Amino acid sequence: MRTSAKIPELTADEAAELIDDGQFVGFSGFTAAGSCKAVPRALAKRARALHDRGDPFRIRVITGASTNEDLDEALAQASAISWRAPYQSSRTLRKQINTQEASFLDIHLSHLPQMLDYGFLGELDVAVVEATDVTSDGRIYLSTSVGVTPSILNKAKRIVVELNDAHSPRLWEMHDIARLRPPPHRLPIPVHSPMSKIGTPFCAVNPQKIVGIVRTSEPDGVPPFSPPDPASAKIAAHVVKFLVGEMRAGHIPAEFLPLQAGVGNVSNAVMAALGEHPDIPKFEMYTEVLQDAQIAVMQNGKLLGASTSALTLSDACMAQVFENMDFFGPRIVLRPQEISNNPGVVRRLGVVTLNTVLEMDIYGCANSTHVCGTQLMNGIGGSGDFVRHGYLSILMAPSTAKGGRISTVVPMCSHVDHNEHSIQALVTEHGLADLRGLGPVERAHTIIETCADPQYRDYLRRYLEEAPLGHIRHDLSRCFDLHRAYQETGDMRFAVGAGATT
Repeated sequence: MRTSAKIPELTADEAAELIDDGQFVGFSGFTAAGSCKAVPRALAKRARALHDRGDPFRIRVITGASTNEDLDEALAQASAISWRAPYQSSRTLRKQINTQEASFLDIHLSHLPQMLDYGFLGELDVAVVEATDVTSDGRIYLSTSVGVTPSILNKAKRIVVELNDAHSPRLWEMHDIARLRPPPHRLPIPVHSPMSKIGTPFCAVNPQKIVGIVRTSEPDGVPPFSPPDPASAKIAAHVVKFLVGEMRAGHIPAEFLPLQAGVGNVSNAVMAALGEHPDIPKFEMYTEVLQDAQIAVMQNGKLLGASTSALTLSDACMAQVFENMDFFGPRIVLRPQEISNNPGVVRRLGVVTLNTVLEMDIYGCANSTHVCGTQLMNGIGGSGDFVRHGYLSILMAPSTAKGGRISTVVPMCSHVDHNEHSIQALVTEHGLADLRGLGPVERAHTIIETCADPQYRDYLRRYLEEAPLGHIRHDLSRCFDLHRAYQETGDMRFAVGAGATT
């Protein structure tokens, strides 16, 4: 360790005292990977104590993406968050956002560093970041994620470093920290393959801004993903069959193309299936999150290398990586999200993108953020960065949710995050709808017959047949009948005519 003795050591409580009511605070973390732990817990404790005295304490919070329970959930339970960006997955914070107790900015992850760097979001008061090492000349070696941390460190007036010795000190071997020059002086990004390195293994800051070190020894605490359920396994099989067919048709080169996969059990199932299929060649990934399934595919030799912004690995899988850094170190690159999610790089490399959604409509639009158009789930995250610019953009979801009470295929999405112009294929457990070259009504027939659950197909067919003529056929008096039925009864099947007896 190169940690400088010149930087004061603080307790987590002492570090929390440096943050005042109303301040704008940036934390490291992209998912639970690299997310701060001790200081946000202490900050939540301080907030509760101040509230008990009748004093206000709420802060504006920015991170790379979602975080762990120690950050978003702890601060939300202490009613300590007034504003949040750009993504979250906390149950308590979600409720506060949907009841307008907290404000939330839902934006593409690739946009966030630029918005922060250019001052669009205001002045950043404090940065709290997790690292494996820090030096007296201002080099900060990050832990298991990069995210927006380089921009946070650049903009913050003061910096607190959580120095976590639970992580391998060799993580610097994976890091590639590069920052973009501002327009009009921005140069092309020289990432010519997923494994290109263009930066340094550390973040460089003014050392005078580092006000203290808080020592910790805690893993990220990412829970293991569940084994694939039957729907996820069928979705994975459809995706693999499609990609093998695209390769045989010459639409994907024999050496294959880089892949991107979103977070969750469906994506994990797809990656595992790709790794096992004998007709899928060895490949690389250009993605934003690396999960357990990808590590297994890398170990079996199918995944040659991966560029990402976060190691979102279960504790057991992370320990395996740390124990085998000679193998994994050269095969993984950790980048800032303005590079990992950069649309220009995604387009140039020809990335095949695989992401999940909440609902899709019969014309190929998709909603990944809001239930019934109003209730935020987590946010758009990085999916839009990849969907709009992928060589092939594939969106996936089980055809129903909550035991069939919700159809994920609807006449019109209640909220649109990804429109029909960006999506080439939609997949459920029933099949994959290849939408390329199809007009709107052709897309509708294909999606209904291929992706919709059988118990909803007759309803969707009737809707399409009875809707007024137009380039896109919609009946604005009926297009949200399924959503209204769910809001009124908790079961979309009441709009179909079957009700809860089906």
